[in-house]
Amino acid sequence: MALEFRDILLRQDDFTLTADLTVPAGRHAVIGASGSGKSTLLALVAGFLAPTQGRLLWEGQDITAMPPGKRPVSILFQHNNLFPHLSVKQNIGMGLRPDLRLNRAQQARVAQVLDQVGLSCLGARRPDALSGGQQSRVALARVLLRARPLLLLDEPFAALGPALKAEMLALLAQIAADTTVLMVTHDPADARAFAPDTLLVEGGRVHPPRPTGPLLDDPPPGLRAYLG
Repeated sequence: MALEFRDILLRQDDFTLTADLTVPAGRHAVIGASGSGKSTLLALVAGFLAPTQGRLLWEGQDITAMPPGKRPVSILFQHNNLFPHLSVKQNIGMGLRPDLRLNRAQQARVAQVLDQVGLSCLGARRPDALSGGQQSRVALARVLLRARPLLLLDEPFAALGPALKAEMLALLAQIAADTTVLMVTHDPADARAFAPDTLLVEGGRVHPPRPTGPLLDDPPPGLRAYLG
């Protein structure tokens, strides 16, 4: 399940992003300095931004002109975007049907994914009755319920403490094992813990994936300066 960027050029105001590479199946970190283009890259893959030139392919299919809702993509942001007036079950069910008219099979799927993320006893609660870690699990459950093969993570656990963040990354690696993941992170420890390979975004250029450990052990000058 490869994601291919073919001679991609995206111009936006005074910023330019370029990419010509293949992202194979698996878990990948996306790392680089602030303003380098990491979130722009995810927006391009999600379909929120259109390239000025080039093509974006998923499993050989050209998805460049495909609208966001039709793409094989789910997104998990830093802010969980939970609806405060809905219960945990309802927030998760939104991943299947926005009108929440779920049939029995869909209700069973919601129960199953709640169990996967360890929240089977909290389905009736509202988000404000949950801890930060529990809210992150609800957002993750909603993404998993959609069962899209490509998952984009824009620093989804950045607000969590180190122990809880490590727990969430381990959970994600376990339950999204068959999903191709691009995870934007500013933390090299997260990249090492979660992603065998890393895409470096530097000055608007997206570099092909490299093994995470060697890249961070011997970073190029720009990344070294950013990491300190």
